[in-house]
Amino acid sequence: MTEQTLSAAPRAFPGGGASPDERGLQRRGRDLLFAIAAALRSLQLYPLENQAVVNSLGELESITLELLGVEEHITLRFVGDFFFVNDLRLRIDLHSYATYGAVGRALAGHGIGEVEVAAGVTAPEWTAFLAVVNTAPGGDDPFGAFLERLERTSVVHLSVAPDRESEPDPRDDEARRMAKRAYAQTVAVAREVMTGLRMGRGVSLRPVKRAVQSIVDQVLSNEASIMGLTSLRDYDEYTFTHSVNVCIFSVALGKKLGFHKSQLYELGLGALLHDVGKVRMPVDLINKAGPLTEAEFGVLKEHPAEGLLQLFDMRGLAELPLRAMLMAYEHHMKVDQTGYPRSIRPRNPTVFSRIVAIADGFDAATTKRSYQAQPWPPEKVLQEMRDNPERGFDPLLVKAFISMTGIYPVGSAVILDSFELALVTARNPRPEALHQPIVQVVFDGFGVRVDPPLTYDLSELDPATGKPLRTIIKTTDPERYGIHAGDFFV
Repeated sequence: MTEQTLSAAPRAFPGGGASPDERGLQRRGRDLLFAIAAALRSLQLYPLENQAVVNSLGELESITLELLGVEEHITLRFVGDFFFVNDLRLRIDLHSYATYGAVGRALAGHGIGEVEVAAGVTAPEWTAFLAVVNTAPGGDDPFGAFLERLERTSVVHLSVAPDRESEPDPRDDEARRMAKRAYAQTVAVAREVMTGLRMGRGVSLRPVKRAVQSIVDQVLSNEASIMGLTSLRDYDEYTFTHSVNVCIFSVALGKKLGFHKSQLYELGLGALLHDVGKVRMPVDLINKAGPLTEAEFGVLKEHPAEGLLQLFDMRGLAELPLRAMLMAYEHHMKVDQTGYPRSIRPRNPTVFSRIVAIADGFDAATTKRSYQAQPWPPEKVLQEMRDNPERGFDPLLVKAFISMTGIYPVGSAVILDSFELALVTARNPRPEALHQPIVQVVFDGFGVRVDPPLTYDLSELDPATGKPLRTIIKTTDPERYGIHAGDFFV
């Protein structure tokens, strides 16, 4: 399966034979763009309390609700002179050309190629969002400046992304900076939520939702950089970094499977909160150095059910999707029903829960923890997940996960046939080259440190022989050579 088949292909430009659904989307999409243009213009000309502003924002909210009632989610994409709504290209006529162009230029000035509108958006959120759009673009990084301004608002159901065709190079400093910021903020949110719940404090879900949205945006526009940060795996903050890593892996797998953005958000929210039940477990049990006794493991096996109850308790703070609760409850259930919690009657965990189970298992097995001084090499974990049915993972989703990470996941230390030691920093974007990742050579063939490291695409061929210039011959333990994978992504 090629990369192109994983995301929805744009619907063809509708001609005379357009379906009723397409004609309806054409009309509603056109109405939405005209309403956005009118709201932008009124906000430029009048104060918020002016009746023209109130009317234009009310009209925008009404049209948005109508479209969300039919389409469930809205993705606006501006490419060249054309607007796409949920991958349907909108027709242009003399009247719409100027309007579409005005909205497109306003977004493009901030480096925005895509706007996602989620169910629940309100007129105040549109007001805050469009006010930021109306500000002057910022400096050398207009998209980054826009995100910073947007983060200071109360906008939750509107998000932006750069054009997917221009995904940043993971070696680019700006791409790394954006990924680091999203990762660090999400770890901080996870720490605040888990600590607050353990201490019995009230917890707001608003920062959680914003953090998940930033992870989804990074996976969609800057996947290589944000995936690289999962190799940090901080021992001292395992509880929090593990939750964030599971969120990133889950969202990336959802993207691979073709989920649309609102589904990725819901998946990421449940993934980030999947272990929330552990706040109700004894601290000495969670941090025990060494294997758990059968009785202790029996107590720990209650954390999925406790997580479900904990998330029900949080419903008073904000509406939480049912699937997020099910991810907390089902992520240790196996496909053969032998996991936990045990169900009285047969049940199939949701596909979201099965995705989180794979992400959780992979990150846990590859991370140093209080009772696991020596984590498994990433490629061995993938092999075990694929070949050992007793692990209880969905085999089709495991294959998709391996396709996403590559045979040698990010952070793997490898020995090349040139006797150089390298670190895998990104999977090869070509599906047929999963065994030939992008690497950085850290030590040359004589064992001398290479500073700065040299980056190679292992699928690159020797023009003289037609064979790869470098080939992996085996993996190794990076700590044996004093290498910390996370250092290459910060």
